[in-house]
Amino acid sequence: MSARLTLATAARVLRQLRHDHRTIALLVALPCVVLGLVAWMFEGTPVLDSVGPLLLGLFPLVVMFLVTSVATLRERQSGTLERLMTTPVGKGDVVVGYALAFGLMAVLQALVLTAFAVWVCGMDVAGVLWVVVLVAVLDAVLGTALGLAASAVARTEFQAVQLMPVIIFPQLVTAGLFLPRDEMPAVLEAVSRAMPLTYGLEALQELAAGGGLAEVRGALVVVVAFIVGALLVGATTLRRRTP
Repeated sequence: MSARLTLATAARVLRQLRHDHRTIALLVALPCVVLGLVAWMFEGTPVLDSVGPLLLGLFPLVVMFLVTSVATLRERQSGTLERLMTTPVGKGDVVVGYALAFGLMAVLQALVLTAFAVWVCGMDVAGVLWVVVLVAVLDAVLGTALGLAASAVARTEFQAVQLMPVIIFPQLVTAGLFLPRDEMPAVLEAVSRAMPLTYGLEALQELAAGGGLAEVRGALVVVVAFIVGALLVGATTLRRRTP
């Protein structure tokens, strides 16, 4: 890997995103619209204060997974990756460059969504707000890393979209959104411990209850480990083009 080539790859992806207004709207505006609908639906109740922090982590992860997997696969189908691989750019440069570019978009998305939730929708977080933003950013980056890994095995954009429910939905079911994990059957609880989203939502639940960085530090370390693991999978399985 080369820092110069990695940064050049990230800059190229950001230039492409800058001219893709629909993708920017999907990344930034759509989560705000959905969160605004939730706030409107439960106006005058404490529901947003308890559920809102979870949505700050969930929406960015799902959106970043979808956008990253489709965008990366489109690059491979168009032959862009094949042309890049004829240059000194390596697989690690490509994957990390994409991760940096979409990671910056994830930071922007998390900041805009959090600001909208707090200052427009009136969400009140019992925990430390900047830690909530940190967890939201990490969840968005996790979505990016999982999207990069998924794009390495998908052959078409439709397959990339199909992988979203395969990878995301089981995590939603076992992450403790519908039933506390300690009340689940033992097998499902064990499965939930192997799912990265479990730890991201666990941290946000702790923050919604008034926790701080000390209470969620362990969960954040696990999320970072999953991010690194997903990027390694993406780098080792990346193909030049779709067969």
